[in-house]
Amino acid sequence: MNAPVSIKTDIKAQFPGLANNWHYLDTAATAQKPQSVLDAMMRAGGVDYATVHRGVYARSANMTVAFEAARERVARFIGAASPNEIVFVRGATEGINLVAQSWGPANLKAGDRIMLSQLEHHSNIVPWQMLAEKVGAHIDVCPLTADGLIDLDWLEANLTGQHKLVALAHVSNVLGSILGAKRAAKAAHAVGAKLLLDGCQAAPRMRLNMAELGCDFYVLSGHKLYGPTGVGVLWAAAETLDAMPPWQGGGAMIDRVTFAKTTYAPAPSRFEAGTPMIIEVIGLHAAIDFVDAIGPEEIFAHESELAAQTREALRSINSITLFGPEKSAGIVSFSMDGVHPHDIGTILDEEGVAIRAGHHCAQPLMDHLGVPATARASFGIYNDENDVAALVRGLERVKRIFG
Repeated sequence: MNAPVSIKTDIKAQFPGLANNWHYLDTAATAQKPQSVLDAMMRAGGVDYATVHRGVYARSANMTVAFEAARERVARFIGAASPNEIVFVRGATEGINLVAQSWGPANLKAGDRIMLSQLEHHSNIVPWQMLAEKVGAHIDVCPLTADGLIDLDWLEANLTGQHKLVALAHVSNVLGSILGAKRAAKAAHAVGAKLLLDGCQAAPRMRLNMAELGCDFYVLSGHKLYGPTGVGVLWAAAETLDAMPPWQGGGAMIDRVTFAKTTYAPAPSRFEAGTPMIIEVIGLHAAIDFVDAIGPEEIFAHESELAAQTREALRSINSITLFGPEKSAGIVSFSMDGVHPHDIGTILDEEGVAIRAGHHCAQPLMDHLGVPATARASFGIYNDENDVAALVRGLERVKRIFG
């Protein structure tokens, strides 16, 4: 494999969680953290720690500067027009719920429609179901092509003026399939709908630019981006955020409070009630620095090559069925005849190989595939051919055990 020089170096040594030759193939669930992220969080929670946006003493002021510098760093990383378009949330799930509970009731009414797809994560289904039930809207589901892509031909043909929102995964967490995001945005906007993209699997491995994508909302999670859990990002254009009401009340999101009336701070503060996730935001900044130093394009090439190698190797095991497109973003889902994915995962664990086994928070997709669950190998920047070989050896052992 012709991997970039920056990835050929012993990058695995920068990840303490990968000690003892552990073959970690579950990055789509959560990425391991490099030492630079752990160090940044240790400093932020130790010698640098103080509250933000409140204290007048020097350390608090310095931490506030660092916190807002992280917001600026996120904005540059995803190609946002302004740091004020970046809302810190606990994760992509909270970001989607924020849009559903703030923008949703103000813009959807009885009879309106929401368009999702067959491959969405539960986090991009359930909040819209809750909204639809609340306002009397209806949900439509875009089917997939034969190779597991969201069918944009069908989408274009079936969107109507009743659709107010289209919410789609930028990259599938099960199939690794990549959405034609610009085309989806054009289709949504042609009928006056907004487009929300779930970018959890895209942000760690694709160069993002909000203006080029053309979407209206974008969400991502820090822990899938080699950063900490408990922090994520909602992006929306400044004018969109300015028109949205707050969804939680408390400190930091206010302009002035009296018992007669409360006025609210401008975005993004309006959506960040309470003391924020200070240490996690600093860790996210470090994670973005780590990813950007290598380059999302190089990471994508590295991971997709490993996925291609894996698909080729698994094709030689005649009891295995592969799901999804040939070209995927570092994610390979499969099943083995007569063996439950949980059994596959358990035996692989005995071989020092960690994969995901289950429905991957995508039960409607499992129904579409006709299986209760799949086994999933997902690659990160730290994986290499040795991990692919270990997976294949482990699956050969699974086959021997189950005959």
